[in-house]
Amino acid sequence: MSATDVVTGFFAAVNERRLADLCHHMAADVVDHNKIIHGEPDEPGAAFDAIAMQLQAFGDYHCRVQQLVVSGDTVVARCTHTGTHTGTHPRMPVPTGRSFETEMILIFTLREGLISEIRAVSDRLGLFAQLGWDWPTVA
Repeated sequence: MSATDVVTGFFAAVNERRLADLCHHMAADVVDHNKIIHGEPDEPGAAFDAIAMQLQAFGDYHCRVQQLVVSGDTVVARCTHTGTHTGTHPRMPVPTGRSFETEMILIFTLREGLISEIRAVSDRLGLFAQLGWDWPTVA
């Protein structure tokens, strides 16, 4: 499977809520470097639970890929993602019922044909503002 196929398959599995299929796209020890939103433990493999958490919090979550750039084992995806806060989330346990639409850029590193690292740059301020969430403070 090509790097493009792995990443597009990942997005399809997320958008179609096929969590059991994520193992066909992500390594078991995948590292997600995007803790500010997910709140998952900083450990290999935690991305599986983080994605499940996001889908539970945003029942109609969808990520639309606008552009893919591939260089060897690195895939960069420019995306627009949308959703409505209808479920609990570690950052905001009481659903607001509010929707969001923001852009993000994800950088996927592949190892042995699977996603081994995920990094993202996204409009977090826009996300929090649209959802009515308080900006996180450093403790």
